[in-house]
Amino acid sequence: MALGPLMVDLLSTELSETEKDILKHPLVGGVILFSRNFESVEQITRLCDDIHQLRQPHLLISVDHEGGRVQRFRQGFSRLPPVAAIGQEYHQHPKLTLERAEQTGWLMAAELRAVGVDFSFAPVLDLDYGVSQVIGDRAFHRDPLAVTDIARAYIQGMKRAWMSAVGKHFPGHGAVEIDSHLGLPVDSRHLEDMLQADMLPFSRLCQTELAGIMPAHIVYENNDKLPACFSPFWLQEMLRGKLQFQGAILSD
Repeated sequence: MALGPLMVDLLSTELSETEKDILKHPLVGGVILFSRNFESVEQITRLCDDIHQLRQPHLLISVDHEGGRVQRFRQGFSRLPPVAAIGQEYHQHPKLTLERAEQTGWLMAAELRAVGVDFSFAPVLDLDYGVSQVIGDRAFHRDPLAVTDIARAYIQGMKRAWMSAVGKHFPGHGAVEIDSHLGLPVDSRHLEDMLQADMLPFSRLCQTELAGIMPAHIVYENNDKLPACFSPFWLQEMLRGKLQFQGAILSD
């Protein structure tokens, strides 16, 4: 059975019979795990194994595991720093920064792969403008070239642990204040400005480094009236067309 387009979540730390039936549905292609699904390394390993055994090819298991504020599994896992801590000395010590980025990407991916998780929704490619409630220290840097450079090293570390990368949040979440989990932010910038800034990491990494991209839940009002996650302009014309991205588009 081929994998379907839906990723679903689970209620607890083990599969119920109802959830097993849901996961066997042909429209389902994967599972996203949260903190409520985690008790220990041993338990999460069993859960991932149970999910993988349900179907062939097996369902893809994912998690948000960036480090800092966004790390769903903690006990028994390394405490990963917020990625801003990696990028803060990029201009003073670029070589050391890139080494740390690659090591952190490898560590994150290796620990998740060891328990059966297929991929993390990482890295964040947004720019830190110092205004976003939800991005902040989840971003590597303010400079788009620095973000591109550091993210590429981070992804190389992920690849060494056999994990694909998912960049987020296209075309850029860092310039709006409102948390898009709580409201609908509106960004008034024009496309040309974004192409030279927020979209630069996506455009430079999407051809060779990113297996997936997650769009932002933001309205860019001077480009389209729909949120990017529902926008043919952003997803088809820009991401598939102008940027020639052929990987998966994953929206939460």
